[in-house]
Amino acid sequence: MKPFKSLLTLSETLLLCVKTKKDSSDIEHELSRMALTELYSQLSTDQEKNTFWINIYNAYFQILAGRDHTQGKHIFKVKTITIARTHFSLDDIEHGILRKYRWKKSLGYLPNLFVAPLIKKLAVRAVDYRIHFALNCGAKSCPPIAFYTLDKLDQQLDDAMYAFLSSETTVNSETKTIQTSKLLFWYQGDFGGLKGVRYMLKTVLSIENNSYALKYNSYSWEPQLENYV
Repeated sequence: MKPFKSLLTLSETLLLCVKTKKDSSDIEHELSRMALTELYSQLSTDQEKNTFWINIYNAYFQILAGRDHTQGKHIFKVKTITIARTHFSLDDIEHGILRKYRWKKSLGYLPNLFVAPLIKKLAVRAVDYRIHFALNCGAKSCPPIAFYTLDKLDQQLDDAMYAFLSSETTVNSETKTIQTSKLLFWYQGDFGGLKGVRYMLKTVLSIENNSYALKYNSYSWEPQLENYV
């Protein structure tokens, strides 16, 4: 089998196959047999890491939940994603690599002290909080799935952020409250704390909110697979 050009191409092609319900076994095999050194050499910048791992996360959640029928919290912990002869879980990708090994339950403020050395080596140098508007975990309240490419990543993440915040945020001038996504609470440390959340709402949605109380929408965990842009 002729190898694909790059890891980035593989991640995009895998996600496309999953969306169009085509056989992805050849691509999964190609990803699995890559040398680990390729992850270091081909994914050397944060932009490359974010592009690749966002696509991989979104593709493999659909594979695990749809094809493999993995359910419940187990889906995030099971290490059945084989990349470069290494087994990863969805949590390894999101909280280890993309969030620079943040402890999952610390609201984004504390590192995971027990992270594997390999995850540390693969992790981004700086967390881009916009990943939270790109990752889809199969729930109704999750952001929809888009296809991310290196040359357009910055604009695509901006677009995803604006679209998600616009759909999830409402302002009540009478009660002086703002309702927005629970994601902004769960990962507030990634956004720079409460001040960072307020600044983001101000700059992205042009909402002057310093005198407004922030409230968070209930998160719907109702399954919604194949939610593509």
